[in-house]
Amino acid sequence: MPENRLTYREIAWFFFPLVLNVQLMSISHTIINSALARLDNYLTALAGMSVALITHLFLSSPTYQNHTITMVMARGRHSAIGTMIYILTTSCYVAIMVGLVAYTPVGHLVFSFLGTPPEVAIEARRAMQILVILPFISGFRFFCQGLLLQLRRTGLISLATGVRAVSLFFFLAIEHSWFSGARLGAFGLVCCIATETLVIGILLLRIHPYFTQAGPQKSVRQIFQYGLPLAYSSCLQQAIPLLISAIIGRLSDGALALAAFGVLRGLVFLLAGPMRNLQQAHIALVKTARDSRRLLRFSIFFAALLSILFLVTAGPAEHIVLVRLLGADPELARYMRFGMILCAIFPFFYGASHLLRGWFSSTEKTALLGKSTLIKCAFILVLWWPTVYFQPAVSGITIAMLLLISSEVIEAGYLFLQRRQQD
Repeated sequence: MPENRLTYREIAWFFFPLVLNVQLMSISHTIINSALARLDNYLTALAGMSVALITHLFLSSPTYQNHTITMVMARGRHSAIGTMIYILTTSCYVAIMVGLVAYTPVGHLVFSFLGTPPEVAIEARRAMQILVILPFISGFRFFCQGLLLQLRRTGLISLATGVRAVSLFFFLAIEHSWFSGARLGAFGLVCCIATETLVIGILLLRIHPYFTQAGPQKSVRQIFQYGLPLAYSSCLQQAIPLLISAIIGRLSDGALALAAFGVLRGLVFLLAGPMRNLQQAHIALVKTARDSRRLLRFSIFFAALLSILFLVTAGPAEHIVLVRLLGADPELARYMRFGMILCAIFPFFYGASHLLRGWFSSTEKTALLGKSTLIKCAFILVLWWPTVYFQPAVSGITIAMLLLISSEVIEAGYLFLQRRQQD
């Protein structure tokens, strides 16, 4: 029936609050980078925080699909309890892994493997000692977000994240007498995410219909069968920046490249991050082939806008954004310029990957998502030795961006071919 067709207005009302949510999350990382960039030892602090976040993102990545798992699986009280059991299990695993890196000799082995300079490794471990509790906080936050996504109340998700961004200024302001270097950023991040989690939990309690049955109930086993491939896929996704850091850390401009990669990757997350929400949009909104085509056209238009933003930031707005707003040294800003220009094509392939991920998630064919990210990792590993051995005559940040973009092209291509075979 015509009235059941997906409209651009429905897409916008669901998608743009999530865009705001991603931007506000990205602003949190940008605010932290800005604070660290103004320290006396800014280069070591930025590099240490960058390595700590990349390592933490990799180790805690099994929890980062909890909102998708909750959205699809928690359709009643029984399924919601099973989903919470899954979330608690993965959070415990992640906390143990982060603790091993932060507090035991395992950390020395990990950062040695990554080729991290010694002074940067010390800062990274200090930051991770604070980040060890974050998986439990983020796990519950994603559970609440998944339930709000079911209700299509995406505006409340953005509201909670907005409170997070505002609170970060307060936490960073009072921390200077307690922490220094990368630990300053890590403590601020934990505090602002905890604040967001508290707010979103209160909002959810006020509006959720208390888990009335809305579909077939899933057992704990079924939830684990659905969720573990997504966790595995998410883990491999986070391995990409980890592997890239391991490569550029071994180049002649390793410390500078790591610091630039931390800043530029945060900016990429800020500008292109909204395209990740296409996965949830597909799950929540797409019911027919026509809906899928309409969401595809919407995503292409939005990717083009983001591409223009990258070019403007790399060109006329470079000094305003990178130097004045982010507090980066002018020399560091010039060093990142070409890498940022390359990022103009990133939103198209990033969006395509997440549209396809939405289709595979909604049809419960999550095993293929793990395979696609495994191929991305294999691609980076193949290029590791020749890149480090031959030391190409280009900047480390340019190499980093080329690897990041190429890996996304490969995943989008693989998932597209798999999707065609399913028809």
